[in-house]
Amino acid sequence: MRADRGDCGWHLPWHDRRAFLQDTPRGEPGTAARLPVLQPPLVSASTPDPRVTERRNPRTVDIDLASPLAIVDLISSEDRAVMDAVASQREVIAQGISVIEAAFLAGKRLLYVGAGTSGRLGVLDASECPPTFGTDPAMVVGVIAGGDRALRSPIEGAEDNPDGGRADVDAQHVSAGDVVCGIAASGTTPYVRGALARARERGATTLLIACSEPPASMRAVVDVCILPVVGPEVLTGSTRLKAGTATKLVCNMLTTGAMIRIGKSYGNLMVDLRATNVKLQDRAERIVMEVTALPRDGARELLSAADGLVKRALVMHALGLNATEADAQLAQAGGVIRRVVPDAPPPVAPAPPRSTA
Repeated sequence: MRADRGDCGWHLPWHDRRAFLQDTPRGEPGTAARLPVLQPPLVSASTPDPRVTERRNPRTVDIDLASPLAIVDLISSEDRAVMDAVASQREVIAQGISVIEAAFLAGKRLLYVGAGTSGRLGVLDASECPPTFGTDPAMVVGVIAGGDRALRSPIEGAEDNPDGGRADVDAQHVSAGDVVCGIAASGTTPYVRGALARARERGATTLLIACSEPPASMRAVVDVCILPVVGPEVLTGSTRLKAGTATKLVCNMLTTGAMIRIGKSYGNLMVDLRATNVKLQDRAERIVMEVTALPRDGARELLSAADGLVKRALVMHALGLNATEADAQLAQAGGVIRRVVPDAPPPVAPAPPRSTA
């Protein structure tokens, strides 16, 4: 018995499904794009776990028999659920952006706290803010259970210690006006619960990103709860997969949205980037060239006069100001270029048609 190439063979008996998975053709184009999202009967479990992230996925029970291409198709099919799960949280993510924006405008900070993969994702998002948005490294901080050594090596028991979370919040001198965002795929991590509880006690606003409904004890210490529930993982409990992807998307939205709101972009151009390498230096020059219509040499000269700051360079050019005068104008406008230079950035040129040759 042979299933159609566009499905995963879930309607077949077990022995035929096994043959289908092992015999999935290598390199057949378009297979993943045609895979439906299937809903076979649920797998029974003698000890059901209330955490969705710990449940078995009925669609991948035979993945250990699958060919490489079938594995890719199965994972791709599961990953389609991630975007919908994140989109379902659009209103609370927007609420999180507003909370973080208010903190930034008040000179306060965003701190991520998490353990394992969740902690690493918070550290990753925090570490990307300075080069992308020209921020001080203290503005967005990633804290992982077990300290920086846990970024590469697991620290046994760190995630199970709520007192460790409390101590790390104290060590960061969290204060009123700061935002502390806990990341816990399961919604239950004791380290994160301890950190959020202590942050609340110190007057901070608390957020939680979780991919399973958190218990009441976690809900009790959270002001904004973001729950992109992506369902059971391809490999049971491996939350670096769908849950990790959903978490990264939410973190992207939170920091990018808040940075845009406080004036870190001009249209969709990153005008506060920090040119710390050749690629970013080239990007800075290209942004100035596109907005001002200057040639490369002129853009480089303008950036030099602006000490490498793209936003300052654009205001200097648009208003004929020196660096000090441009900074004064930006400060009065809260750092938002559109309040100083009302013109929109140049429209995006249409992409050239693809050659059919």
